[in-house]
Amino acid sequence: MKQIFINLPVKDVEASMAFYQQLGFTANPLFTFDDQKCLMWGNQIHVMLQTAEMFKSGNKKHLPDTKTNATATFTLPVESLDKVNELIENGVKAGGRELTPMIDEGFMQIRNIEDLDGHNWGIIYLDIEKFKQVTGKF
Repeated sequence: MKQIFINLPVKDVEASMAFYQQLGFTANPLFTFDDQKCLMWGNQIHVMLQTAEMFKSGNKKHLPDTKTNATATFTLPVESLDKVNELIENGVKAGGRELTPMIDEGFMQIRNIEDLDGHNWGIIYLDIEKFKQVTGKF
């Protein structure tokens, strides 16, 4: 089975868990402990919210300040523009920040949100048929 586990250092695992649940992630108690909370986006994508100490135990590099430094960004596809708007609004209510206005390419709409620790997520709706027509790729 192919899965991905994204490990993110966070300041407050409980607050971060509540934020991600507002975006539509579901808790996975199997991999959840005091210093790590596991949340799932479907069956293949797991986000591991870890205390800095937990995160550092498997990585000897310095942690960047994700509030001021760009790191990796992550994109989550959803089934409609309404869902994009709903998740971003829920994320803002849960303490996230939308840093840029929505990008609308006609075939794709994306809004970006920063979580409580500065990790960036794009919520995207892509109309694949319009995309194929615009790009000529079939």
